[in-house]
Amino acid sequence: MSGTVILLLFASAFGASALGGVLGMASGIFIVPILTLFFGLDIRIAIGASIVSVIACSCASAQPFLKAGLTNIRLAIVLETATALGALTGVFFIGLIPEPYLYGLFAAILAISARQMLARRRERVITDTPDPGSWATWLRLHSEFPAGKAGHSIAYQVGHVPLGLFLMYGAGVLSALLGIGSGVLKIPAMDAALRLPIKVSSATSNFMIGVTASASAVAYFISGDIDVAVAAPVALGSVLGAFAGARLLLRIPADRLRVFFVLVLSLLAIQMLMSSLGIDFSGATS
Repeated sequence: MSGTVILLLFASAFGASALGGVLGMASGIFIVPILTLFFGLDIRIAIGASIVSVIACSCASAQPFLKAGLTNIRLAIVLETATALGALTGVFFIGLIPEPYLYGLFAAILAISARQMLARRRERVITDTPDPGSWATWLRLHSEFPAGKAGHSIAYQVGHVPLGLFLMYGAGVLSALLGIGSGVLKIPAMDAALRLPIKVSSATSNFMIGVTASASAVAYFISGDIDVAVAAPVALGSVLGAFAGARLLLRIPADRLRVFFVLVLSLLAIQMLMSSLGIDFSGATS
């Protein structure tokens, strides 16, 4: 592999990781399309490199969010039990699904996620008395996050935890199959089912994605789908990009973040749908 290609991989991973860090999805959701559509790599090699970058990105971006008080650690631990179990389940299906179906599945997930995020454009912070019989109250998951002036915080409540756990299990299964870190489904699930503020969703997702990816990384390594020559520059670029993305998230208004999220997911959904149909950017079909 030439030095130019390695540099391009590094630069692409940096940009993808910075963007993913802002959206709380690590770099996996962007790395896979970039490696397959622009570098012409096999999708399983792209997924293997993506999983490595997801782990690196999560480790790099978690600290700024924790320091800022955006991450709901108790909720992350509860949800991660379901997501990790789903990732372990998904490992058994690796290699059994044809590549066009993987592209199509990826496109469908992106489109659904964009639709869910578009449905709720305003932050919905609940301040009523918590239901004493709810799972969130029993597990002490309600919390607050800093906003506006220094020292000012906004309280929020976590809702529909059982539904959230079910969605997290599905996110884990798809994470193992697609190498996307499952953030693409975690954010809409936290947004729609758990009713979390968008920045809390992004920060908590970033905290969780590395654990989810680790549950399936071993299987990809054993199967030979992790190419070190590709994964190494991608992982390095992801680490540096994650730091940049974490700091951008702290400065971007929530409404703009939601619109940006929907736009990026929609564009990627179109690109991956074209790949599932064998259509390249020149309009030719395979």
